[in-house]
Amino acid sequence: MTNEKFRMDLPCLTQDLPGVGGRIREKNEYFIVEEVPLYETSGEGEHLYVNLTREGMTTRDTQKKLAEIFDVDLERVGCAGMKDKNARATQTFSIEIGKTESESLEDVEEKITENLPVTVNWLRMHTNKLRAGHLLGNRFTIKITGIEGELIVALEKARAIADRIMERGLPNFYGPQRFGLNGENVSKGFNIIQGNYNEEDKWLRRLLISSYQSYLCNQYLAKRVESGFFDKILKGDIAKKYDTGGLFMVEDLAAEQSRYENKEISFTAPIYGSKMMQARGPSGEMEAGVLKEAEMSMEQLSNAGANGTRRLGRVLVSDLELKGIEDGLEVKFFLPKGAFATILLREIMKKDL
Repeated sequence: MTNEKFRMDLPCLTQDLPGVGGRIREKNEYFIVEEVPLYETSGEGEHLYVNLTREGMTTRDTQKKLAEIFDVDLERVGCAGMKDKNARATQTFSIEIGKTESESLEDVEEKITENLPVTVNWLRMHTNKLRAGHLLGNRFTIKITGIEGELIVALEKARAIADRIMERGLPNFYGPQRFGLNGENVSKGFNIIQGNYNEEDKWLRRLLISSYQSYLCNQYLAKRVESGFFDKILKGDIAKKYDTGGLFMVEDLAAEQSRYENKEISFTAPIYGSKMMQARGPSGEMEAGVLKEAEMSMEQLSNAGANGTRRLGRVLVSDLELKGIEDGLEVKFFLPKGAFATILLREIMKKDL
């Protein structure tokens, strides 16, 4: 099975607007991401929350190193989300170490910095493990260098794209970092589900299957954009409320289209699996079509242990700022949890990242 089977290119929502070209990640400090927490720490409990800034390390590698430093099982080290390796990333980890006196936390900080190339921003105790999704989202400050043409023209192009995105939102595609080099993770995940490949490492097996599920989700969103249904609610959609996260099936099209345009709700995209709430009507037909084209079945996904869920189909970008700098453009923005900065950047740059 080769990766050529899998379509990795995605449509741009602003395809009619020219991009600025350029490059990202020339240096780690040109791609800054800062996690925004879901809740404040209490100062008491058995879980040490460590907020740190790192470069050149994956989230998983950092987790493993913290487990080693504190001599605990890897399962006792939690985090709210994965952050890029080639970036300057600020995020929080939790380590279950038992009750600790606050005055000894200085020694803990020294212990971490002696064994990890990171900056510790703060340490606090809390009552529970930090789990995936325990964050509001992420703030980004990213420099695009090597832009095409004059800076003033590039800035005008970028602002036109930004205006469109602020008006319509973005398809909540998974970014390329989810899929591995040349889509290798997608191919392996597909073959695990098909029974043609075995992965003994349970964590890696879940990651590869999840990568394939993310690929299918992207295919659904691509079909939605290309069919002209990104700005429309469909009969049978499973919609999600932005404020509460509540899910419901769309029946009254006129009423729900108005709420969609007012940015109160969004359609959701399928993360295919046994526990996924399935759409009906035209939306359900579109979901089924993606599986058929992929030569995949819900039964196969279920047998492989893929539970499935729903993913917000339209992500709303906030605090989007653009400015010209000496060597390119600086882009600042906030994205809710689960959304990928590279999806916004590819709209502005008009190139795959």
